[in-house]
Amino acid sequence: MQSTDLTCPTAALRRRYADNCAALAAYPYCFRTDFPDFDALPLHSAPCGGAEGVPGCPAENGCGTSAGSLRPVIDRYFFRDLTLPVLARDVYSQYQLEYLNDTVRPSAWVGRENHIYLHYTDWAVFCAHLPYLNFRALLKEEKFVILIEGEIDAYPIDFKARFGIDYGQYPVRPVGVREVNRLIWHTQLSTHNGGDFFNEIFYGHPNLIAFESLMFHNTVKAIAQFREKLRGNAVTNTDLLRQLAGIDSPTDKDILVAMFLSRPEMSGWLDPAARIAPAFFYQPHFEDIHYRLAVTEDGDGCICFSPEYEEIRQSPILLGFRYIKAFSPIRRPTTSYAATVRYMLPQIGDRQAPRRIPDVLLQRVLNRSYLRDPDDRLLRDSRLVRFEDAKLNPAATFTRLAAFLDIPYTETMTCCSSFRGVNVSSGGDNVAGFDTAPVYRTYDACAGDEERRFLEHFLRDLYGMYGYDLRYDQAGTEEPPGSFTTLDGFIRRSLSSCARILRERGEPVDEAAYVEAQMDAIAEHRRQAVAILQKRLPFVSLRGKHLEPIPLLRPDPALLEQPLYH
Repeated sequence: MQSTDLTCPTAALRRRYADNCAALAAYPYCFRTDFPDFDALPLHSAPCGGAEGVPGCPAENGCGTSAGSLRPVIDRYFFRDLTLPVLARDVYSQYQLEYLNDTVRPSAWVGRENHIYLHYTDWAVFCAHLPYLNFRALLKEEKFVILIEGEIDAYPIDFKARFGIDYGQYPVRPVGVREVNRLIWHTQLSTHNGGDFFNEIFYGHPNLIAFESLMFHNTVKAIAQFREKLRGNAVTNTDLLRQLAGIDSPTDKDILVAMFLSRPEMSGWLDPAARIAPAFFYQPHFEDIHYRLAVTEDGDGCICFSPEYEEIRQSPILLGFRYIKAFSPIRRPTTSYAATVRYMLPQIGDRQAPRRIPDVLLQRVLNRSYLRDPDDRLLRDSRLVRFEDAKLNPAATFTRLAAFLDIPYTETMTCCSSFRGVNVSSGGDNVAGFDTAPVYRTYDACAGDEERRFLEHFLRDLYGMYGYDLRYDQAGTEEPPGSFTTLDGFIRRSLSSCARILRERGEPVDEAAYVEAQMDAIAEHRRQAVAILQKRLPFVSLRGKHLEPIPLLRPDPALLEQPLYH
């Protein structure tokens, strides 16, 4: 569809206004047609409020909509309550209008009245926006009902009585692959931030296709294997083929959605008569998220680069979704770091897959996943959610998260569930349900004071922005600690174990030399990274954009059950 153009010359605005007026005048569900002459419209020569403002606002009234309404984000809670048809007030964003059109299912497909009611509270303001919108394309499927000012009293319209249309005669139509246009990307900020807990909250939601986290490379591999079988007519999964029937050239996104729709443990709970198409809830997982830092050529910035994120950013799987919202669980860095170490320790000495513990501390300090490029399509509509808030104040947190994601807050979000059942631990150190024990665990044996102060020293911005009190680096000393007895002891143990196992397999390995060479490399890598971090340069993306903090999702203060965690 044609998007809003902020640089249109007057002739183009005049043509679009005339086109919209003609389309609306002929539209059966727009009941007012006394459009003023174009020259009488209170147009602005430039968008009100700058590049993110709203064009076409009457000069005497100023902007009547949010300053960000032209940005391609969904900043409304359209789908709070789906017991009645969707009602939206004063929507002047082309992106949001198209989002509604693409998400709300036709009435005939759900067997009941399901139009999108757009209520515009001021006829003059509505007309003033028409030169900047493209209504003709939106009206083709006749999903919208446009109510002006007092016409809101007609909501919702009895279509059988008023227009002789009985939608109850139509059978409910199963959701099609191409109807699924919304992605909820549950991002992996780093390891052990509570991602499993969030997956269990959203599992089973009647408006979500969802599962637990999946290794991203396994997803890519499964799609490639399916394509190969499809070319050779070797696909035996009839449910999957049925989902893709009628799609001549399925995209990677189509195949992934079809895979989930064909499996009851991923979509079997969907409401078949839901007013909206389901969103695709997805947590692509990596063993870890790694970041590399480098000073820009002019020396004024620090390039922040993650191979894993770049793989996601360029993936046709995610980019195939038209509407993307992202959220990242975040946990106190010292706690999530120590939990990561605790997870690795039992793997030392595993003879099948000997585990070499990496420099987890430096990995965590270099990780800047809480920053985003404001122009990045995958993260421009994103939030961070504190794990501690979700555990201590679940209702206050998840009602707000549902609002941000534009899905109803349902009973399924008041419990933890997965394909294993309700309130069942996913294994390992994970607790079941809303147990708050992980909030207070410190894993003292897995992280020493030196490591904790090092984390706080270089992540002071994170602590301040997201409401975590400093415990080890309150004075903000210039020099970070340089000796990490606890972690380095674990690393040495793992290296010695690996050397012994390699020697048992017949490889000529000098254990002492092997360990010292690896520790020297780790020390040098730390020295180089610390030298860059101590410059305190602003972080920039590979594309040269200054990175900004992802906004924090704040729990609803009216629903707090316990004081906010600090």
